[in-house]
Parts: sequence; structure tokens; C-alpha cells
Amino acid sequence: MAMSKSDNRQYHIQVAPGEVGKYVFLPGDPGRCELIARFFDEPRLVAKNREYETWSGFLDGEMVSVTSTGIGCPSAAIAMEELVKVGSDTFVRVGTSGSMQHHIKPGDLGVIQAAIRDEGTTSHYLPLEFPAVADVDITRALAVGARSLGKTVHVGISQTKDSFFGQHEPGRMPVASRLEERWKAWMAGGAICSEMEAAGLYIVASTLGVRAGGIMMILGNPDQTPMTEAEWKAGAVENVLPAAIEGMREIIRQDKRQ
Repeated sequence: MAMSKSDNRQYHIQVAPGEVGKYVFLPGDPGRCELIARFFDEPRLVAKNREYETWSGFLDGEMVSVTSTGIGCPSAAIAMEELVKVGSDTFVRVGTSGSMQHHIKPGDLGVIQAAIRDEGTTSHYLPLEFPAVADVDITRALAVGARSLGKTVHVGISQTKDSFFGQHEPGRMPVASRLEERWKAWMAGGAICSEMEAAGLYIVASTLGVRAGGIMMILGNPDQTPMTEAEWKAGAVENVLPAAIEGMREIIRQDKRQ
């Protein structure tokens, strides 16, 4: 695939140096970018291309941005790679995930300190024995920020998967027994939620020498029983955004102190 070289604008995200801040939120859904940017001072749309939409603005005087990554590790890895090329170095994944523990309720928040590499992208970066771990300072800041808003927060490990329906409808897959056995193992090991990007982002961050962490809205039930209307309302993605913003503010405060 040919890569665009004009004005250093990145091929996929279509962003050039100077258009984004060092601090970046990474939702999956492009539709969530403007929702996040509304928390910024002076928000502006920077670029839209494929699944990637980018806005920039300011938080507490620091330039910050939000770029959507699409679904899954391949497109998320591309977004982080290109954002680093234009100067970003601190990333917060924010989105939704599925509960993996019966004591975790829809509407609780998960701060992802590490991720199970149950996907294929990261094997192109590092051997599977290398752990996908978040930056410790970002993890702490996200937990502090969310709890300061009165949120119920679980800090723990997520399962990063490649197949949404492999999780939600494992029984119809030809490898059903393997999927179900592994799901039970992840739960027994204490994994708090299942999502599709954290491992990719954490491994790419390790490879590039930048910082990454993640905060997720937790939805659903581990046994796939339907959620009630009240649980759906509690689990609306809008309810995690203020916590993510406050977490990023805490990261910025930490950086200024250091």
C-alpha cells in the first residue's frame, strides 16, 4: 500500500503534526468523538477518514485530542502508530465492555491495568509471553478521577478478543468447547471485562515507548442473561465520559507536578 508523504499528513487518520495534542482519548466509535470533544475548551474537528475521526481542543490549558479507532486491534494499532508519528504520547482508551464477574454490575466502570492477548495483532509486535500492561501512572489517575466523581470502579484485567460473536454466541461456533473453556478460565483468573482493543494499544505503546491506559463502561452479565431497562440506562456510554475526562485531568496534573 502506498503511503502519502505530503505535508507529513498520516495516511489513515489524515492528521499532520501540530494538529493534535500529546494527550489523546481513543474511543472506538467515531460517533463518540464529538461527545468527548464537548468537554474540551475550543473544540474543533481536525479530520475524518474511514473509521478515524479526530477532534482537538484544550483541558486545563493543555492541548488534547480524541481519535476514534474503529472496532478491534488492527485499526486501533494503526491509529496509535500514526498519532505517535505526529507527536502524541499519552493515550486513554475509553469505551464499553462486557462484564466477566457476577459481582460487577452494568454501569460500573473498569480501569484496565492489563489485558489478555486473545487476539492476533500483537503477535506481529512482540512474542505472546510479553504482557500487555497499562502505564501505572495512567491507571492510577483514571481510578482516582473516576472515584472522585462517585463512580464504582474495578481495577483489573480485561480479555481483548477478536470476535464479538465468539463471546456472545460461542455455542454456535465450531470451536465452541474451546471458547467456553477459555472464557471460564479468564473468569476464574479474575478478569473483570471483555473488550476488543486494550491489548493491542498496550503492546503498541510498549513497542513505541509511549503511555497508554484504559477506562471502560461495563455492561451485560457473564452468563449472557439480558439486561433490564434500568441496567441499560446505567450502562450508557455517556456515563463513563466524565470519568475519563477527570482521569485525563489527573494525568495532566501529575505531569505538571513532575
